[in-house]
Amino acid sequence: MKSPAEVDEQEVRCPQKFEPTRWRAEKMAVVEELTGREAVIQRLRDVGLRVTGPRLEVLTVLAAGGHLDVEAITTTARERLGTLTSQAVYEMLRHFQETGLVSKFDRPGLPAVFEISGPAHQHALCTVCGRVENVAATAPAPPKGALPQWRVDDAEIVFKGLCPDCRTSAADG
Repeated sequence: MKSPAEVDEQEVRCPQKFEPTRWRAEKMAVVEELTGREAVIQRLRDVGLRVTGPRLEVLTVLAAGGHLDVEAITTTARERLGTLTSQAVYEMLRHFQETGLVSKFDRPGLPAVFEISGPAHQHALCTVCGRVENVAATAPAPPKGALPQWRVDDAEIVFKGLCPDCRTSAADG
């Protein structure tokens, strides 16, 4: 996949429709790869991290899918481990991000959420409840010459609106 800086103007296009189903299929391949305990152990070793019970549990919680904040990750992992602090989870997530195992998505005014890193994608954010969903879309590159002094490393699109649940609630109310 080309970085935004390598994309030719002719290739720049913004998808007109969301394709969460296709993205979920791609994501499932990554999740399936990480769902088995042995696979999680191997992934930790592959990126040079020591295998510990808490690391295994946090990655297993994330591999179950969705976008989870630190509180949700900590609560779920703590139920299985018996003891785990939020600080320890923050530290693990930092290491997982540095090694590319996990991605972070910042939500304005709300806690950030984390997910297992997978295929390139964008996000849809509900402006009422903060729900985040993945969108199979590629962020466009800036037009040639728009940022002549820059080296663009990444770009992202966040689609903001109402999730199905909040749309239904708004229609009912």
